[in-house]
Amino acid sequence: MRRISKHHGYPVKNEASRLIVPYIMNVDAHQPSRSALVLGVVIAGGRSVRFGGEKAVALLARKPLLLWAAARLARSCASVAINARPGTAAAALAEAEGLAVLHDAPGDADGPLSGVKAGLAWAQALGARAIAVSPCDVPLLPEDLFVRLIAAAGEGAAMAETAEGRQPLCAVWPVSALPRLTELLADGAHPATWKTLDGLGAVRVRFPLAAAFANINTRADLAALAERLSADER
Repeated sequence: MRRISKHHGYPVKNEASRLIVPYIMNVDAHQPSRSALVLGVVIAGGRSVRFGGEKAVALLARKPLLLWAAARLARSCASVAINARPGTAAAALAEAEGLAVLHDAPGDADGPLSGVKAGLAWAQALGARAIAVSPCDVPLLPEDLFVRLIAAAGEGAAMAETAEGRQPLCAVWPVSALPRLTELLADGAHPATWKTLDGLGAVRVRFPLAAAFANINTRADLAALAERLSADER
């Protein structure tokens, strides 16, 4: 994922402002714009060492980053869950919002694939065909991201890419990949996420605005983005 920097470009004013929307907890799974067979999973299990605290619950425009991601997924998916470590503020926030909380399986390595595996197991239990996965720290992702990824994936996998390269934390994973992912994560291993998606034959979906995939790593990153959004609203 791309790191936010004052030197990078950002979405234009009306694009950034349009992304500040209230999180709607009660998702109507029958709304035509959502797929009843695709569920959403926010990966929020990282330790946020550089941020100096749980960035998933840090506020941007008065809304936790975690809920920015959940709201976007909810517009394309029948239901949304949060992958978080037990006893964290992210897990508590998700529970308070009525979202399912998924923990990594014991013995699985720290990393996004362990969260994807937990999401696939959850989706399989609910009879879904796939999950759409989002990081928790990229609040300005394109609004059509998951609509396009779900359409491109079909019965398989898809991941976003920009001129700067692959964006494997923004992807669609078929539930059929669960056995393979379980095998790859055996004995504490954690292969590269993009290589795993490539191994599944993931379709790459190109997005023109690389800056929309800039992630927040530090509190300075968050402050810079908050200042940018505030300026765009004026």
